[in-house]
Amino acid sequence: MKTLKSLMLGLVMLAVCGVANAANKPEKLTKNYAITAYVNAMSHGKLAGLNDAVDASAKFSMLRGTDVISFSKAEIMNFLKGSEGVEQLCTVRTSEMENNDNVTVVKVDMKYEHFTRSNYVTIANTGDGWKITNVYSVFSK
Repeated sequence: MKTLKSLMLGLVMLAVCGVANAANKPEKLTKNYAITAYVNAMSHGKLAGLNDAVDASAKFSMLRGTDVISFSKAEIMNFLKGSEGVEQLCTVRTSEMENNDNVTVVKVDMKYEHFTRSNYVTIANTGDGWKITNVYSVFSK
């Protein structure tokens, strides 16, 4: 009887530990989650979820005149922390440019009063879910 109680207690402990570990694992990131996190950060200053949605090797590039300026994930995250909570005075429109099982390119237009910032956001199906791997931004009047 003592062995049976010990065995049952062991099985219960194993089940509890398994459930606790499963709760700590993040959900697979979806395309929609990644693009929503990006839009919320860029236009609304809400950074929640962006760090998870951006791949560690992501590259952010911006065309300024004839110069291309590039930033790493760490540089963009530091910049965005400085503007956290700042609401941009623009309208945002997203449109899917390309989509397949491994890569999606979404165009995010941020239309301000005197110019438009177009962001071409590449989201790839990584082993950890869908993550932003590249953002290329251009400005037009």
